[in-house]
Parts: sequence; C-alpha cells; structure tokens
Amino acid sequence: MIEHTLRSNFVFAPPPDDPTAWQASTESFRDALTRDFPDAFLEINASALRDVPVVILDFEIEVERDVFVAGIAAMPAPDYAHVSIVDMTAHTAALFARWLRDSYVASPSSVRFLSSFVMESGDETPWSLPATGDATEIATVLLSHLAEPERR
Repeated sequence: MIEHTLRSNFVFAPPPDDPTAWQASTESFRDALTRDFPDAFLEINASALRDVPVVILDFEIEVERDVFVAGIAAMPAPDYAHVSIVDMTAHTAALFARWLRDSYVASPSSVRFLSSFVMESGDETPWSLPATGDATEIATVLLSHLAEPERR
C-alpha cells in the first residue's frame, strides 16, 4: 500500500449501540459546516435508503488550503447521521475526521469509521476514531485500518 496515493471512501457514524450519540440533524450539520467553512458547497436532497425517504446533505469543503473534501451526510432517523467522504487519502480523511470529532459530534469518543477499501475485503467492523489527538494521529489510525486486509 502506498500511503500517499491509496484513496478510499470513508464512512463516519456513531457507535452501533448508541446511534443517537451525535444528536445530529441535517440543520445542525449544515450549520456547523457553514460556520467553520464559509465557502462550503452545500445542497440538501432527498433520497431513499432501503425504501425509506432520507434527507441527505451533499457538501464540499476546503479543510486546508487547496485540500478539498466532498461527501454526503445522510440523516435516516431522528438524531442519527452517517457521513461519507469520497475518494480520500488517509491524510485528507483525517483532517475531516478531526473537524467532525472536535467541532460537530456531541462526544469525541462517539465516532466510528469504515473504509470502502476494507469493506471490499469483507470486513464491515467499524473502528473507533481516537477521542483525542491531531490529524497526524488520526491519519495513523486510518492507515492502520487500511492496512488491515494486508495483515490477513
């Protein structure tokens, strides 16, 4: 695996045993993005998830100068959300994850994540995002997660 070029989709969600831990809503997520990323592209849409109508928020933000994150926040139930970011390196995903953990969720220990890269190997077990630490420390955990299929 080459750290700088491996790209994956990452999904962030609250713990499976406490799906409302983030106290999320489309409005609160949109407001947090607008507050912290004034030039964000935001678009609210409706979609269907397993034949259930779901409000989704498409977004694109600049997490660092000339470093952009595009994603979707889906709100399939009251107080529940999952956020997907698309085609990211671990470093870029870590910048977003740090913002999500430190600026949006109600509890820093309530963020779980998966990557499409690992899910393609058949592993759908969420990992915990570190409750503390900077983007470099988060990137280390994301890279360990991405290396998991190679360890088997």
